[in-house]
Amino acid sequence: MTFVIGAACVDVMDRACVEECPVDCIYTGGRMAYIHPTECVDCGACEPVCPVEAIYIDDDIPEAQRVFVAENARFFDEPLPGRDAALGSPGSAAKVGELGVDTPYVAEYEP
Repeated sequence: MTFVIGAACVDVMDRACVEECPVDCIYTGGRMAYIHPTECVDCGACEPVCPVEAIYIDDDIPEAQRVFVAENARFFDEPLPGRDAALGSPGSAAKVGELGVDTPYVAEYEP
């Protein structure tokens, strides 16, 4: 079980969740933020501070947004557009900084 960020984050990226995360596992792409599935310690600190209620426990995300569970993982597991290697598990979103790129699905997502 881990937390994931869903569709409501696309083009909003308030970043309150990033500031609240005690383990710095919320990374920012171009259009949305992504929670690293293995770095997340399931503390839930991010969920109540999200102003658009975009954060869910992966098993509780609405069926219409299930694709975002895969997209949160894909952001780390596959090379992002313009990159040769997958991001993997860098261990700190602050160390990586804003990436400014999303998975192809999110880049083309129409809310």
